[in-house]
Amino acid sequence: MANQVKVFEYGGCSTCRKALKFLDARRVPYRKIAIVEAPPSKTELKKMLVFLGGDIKRLFNTSGVEYRTRKMSEKLPKMSEEQAIAQLAGCGKLIKRPFVLTDKAGLVGFKEEEWKRIFK
Repeated sequence: MANQVKVFEYGGCSTCRKALKFLDARRVPYRKIAIVEAPPSKTELKKMLVFLGGDIKRLFNTSGVEYRTRKMSEKLPKMSEEQAIAQLAGCGKLIKRPFVLTDKAGLVGFKEEEWKRIFK
């Protein structure tokens, strides 16, 4: 397993709580990071993008208030990857959570089957 598991999460998010319970049940050591106060860096976002096969939209919390308020569904298709990464790095509420990075994998959201493949 990876040396460092970073979990960017939001305390008020039930999906994040489920994900942390999943990790705790498997005794996976992790570092919890408040995504709103300390969003992932541009470097971390780009690393995740590689794990997601380059699909930038998967990084966004498309059901979130911030996404709708900023009209991101209209703006995102016209943005460069660099512009989209800058938006995400500047506002943790735009990022799909939990956002989990290890040395060898990246996950956004919590789909138990995906998580079981990474955290055996």
